[in-house]
Amino acid sequence: MTHVTGSSEFVSSRRRFAASLAAMGLTGFVGGFAWGDEAAKPATEHPLTPALRHAKSCLERVSEMPSYECTFEKKEVVGKHVITQTMRMKVRHEPFSVYMYFEKPNAGREVIFVAGKNNNNLLVHEAGFASLIGTLELAPDGSQAMSENRYPITKAGIANLLEAIIQQWDAETKYGETEVKYFEDAKVGNMACRVIESTHPQPRKQFNFHITRLWIDEKSGLPVRVQQFGFPTKKNSKPPLLEDYTFSNIKAEVRLTDRDFDTKNPSYNY
Repeated sequence: MTHVTGSSEFVSSRRRFAASLAAMGLTGFVGGFAWGDEAAKPATEHPLTPALRHAKSCLERVSEMPSYECTFEKKEVVGKHVITQTMRMKVRHEPFSVYMYFEKPNAGREVIFVAGKNNNNLLVHEAGFASLIGTLELAPDGSQAMSENRYPITKAGIANLLEAIIQQWDAETKYGETEVKYFEDAKVGNMACRVIESTHPQPRKQFNFHITRLWIDEKSGLPVRVQQFGFPTKKNSKPPLLEDYTFSNIKAEVRLTDRDFDTKNPSYNY
């Protein structure tokens, strides 16, 4: 049994389909697309190329959802601090819109962002005593909004996160020193998942992360978790977890409207 750093347990059951995607084939399916047939690919193919195909297939699935609701959990290093947050989130792709309701910490905090609205700023309303200051209008990339985040709200959501992974892997195909592995029988809460893991054995300026893990829900084919680890700072030390983002309780059948991203929504506390 193999464990992965984070809030969920990753069980490989000793079935690592491939030490390298370019070298060995896989069997089985994830959300309707095959892990198999990699053995038929050219031996000179970069190990990340098949992983990119799977990631792009996942992105197509995400793009088929006009909007969705979910629970979003994140654990990330921001400056010298580790920020852990859990929130309920609504996302609409066109126009890009986000509503967040914080569960912990800062329970009751609400955040709304709609591209092209509110001067392209996010609207924040705190709960409790802090609510007396009213609604704050903050620049997404301003210091106050970024004090608890590695990325601005304009990069929020499953599609944006997956696009970032695709861009990362695509850039890394220009270089060697990359190992890609598959794992099955992983778990994120009650979701059965499979995982694509890329690793760079040595720190190089072109590699921002030592290990990247993309978790894919077997049932839906949607990406539900991303983990990014830095390079160990000392010999034989564990790689530090820099980013851990999890999407659960995904409701893809919802059809969100302008009302869901409006401070005048009577269900909100603005």
